[in-house]
Amino acid sequence: MYCPIPSIAPARGWSFWWKPALFVLIAAVGLYYVKWSPYYFKSFMAADRHSIGASILDDNAGAPLVAALTYAKVYFLAIWKAAVLAVILGSLLQVLIPQNWLLRLFGRAGLGSTVRGGLFALPGMMCSCCAAPVAVSMRRQQVSVGAALAFWIANPVLNPATLVFMGFVLGWGFTLLRLVAGIALVVGVSLIAQRISRPDTVPEAAMEAVTDACLPDRQSLLARWGRTMWQLFWSTIPVYVVAVLALGAARVWLFPHIDGAMGNSFIWLVPLAIAGTLFVIPTAAEIPIVQTMMSLGLGMAPAVALLMTLPSVSLPSLLMLRKVFDARVLVIVALLTMLVGIVSGLAAYLVL
Repeated sequence: MYCPIPSIAPARGWSFWWKPALFVLIAAVGLYYVKWSPYYFKSFMAADRHSIGASILDDNAGAPLVAALTYAKVYFLAIWKAAVLAVILGSLLQVLIPQNWLLRLFGRAGLGSTVRGGLFALPGMMCSCCAAPVAVSMRRQQVSVGAALAFWIANPVLNPATLVFMGFVLGWGFTLLRLVAGIALVVGVSLIAQRISRPDTVPEAAMEAVTDACLPDRQSLLARWGRTMWQLFWSTIPVYVVAVLALGAARVWLFPHIDGAMGNSFIWLVPLAIAGTLFVIPTAAEIPIVQTMMSLGLGMAPAVALLMTLPSVSLPSLLMLRKVFDARVLVIVALLTMLVGIVSGLAAYLVL
């Protein structure tokens, strides 16, 4: 569907600019409260103690239902503020930011749009699941596949705060490897996914957004925001909660008990890369997980494979994106993330 744009642009007064300005203000205040301020103080703890807390994983085998509820409680207590902010920002993106602005920045398929999508993610510092609602909104506004994926993956992988924590806790060699491999993951995977996506197929949600944009606007801003936020919440959050519960129950089998015999065995590279890609964690939780596992005897190569795959994507976040990306695109993203984790582990064995 094509929605024609008038050839004569209307005058751009305050009525044109106040909505984007309001979005920036809400984003800045929300991110300061949820991310920037807590991470600033957390960096001092990382520098002083060389730790940012205990591992969120617990390999104490128990009833699956108890394990699921226990992990879900710990996980959601850690991320609920960021998740609420993500839904708010994702919905506001659709009602406050002019669609043509997003299309100029992120609409064209190619390297430039993909890089801008990754740069746009850096202030967010979200985990993969909290970045997903914003990525969904970007796709509903017809942002290119590469740019939306780059935004989604760069949020957790290139998180500046996480890189600083990692340097203080695990060493700056880990940070450099994560940065280099992370850039390759964000840009490379996003461009590959862009190429294999179906350019002639507009996702259903994006088609609905275009239809709405072409219809006369008869609703108030608050009414449109409420409707958009409910649609975004309902299409992402319920499946997210169910998937987190399922992974919480399965975590004992995904992450076996670590002992000295595992060491640097390359046998563990593939299964841990798969587990890291599927599992879901809060922002920066991969650092205490890897720190704890290495203290128990996990070798450098499988540890780095986890360090790359745990934050990058997860089964819940992939499911949250299911309506705005082709299924084969999401499968390829998951497989390439596992591959990057394995290659990074091999590189760490050689250079760290």
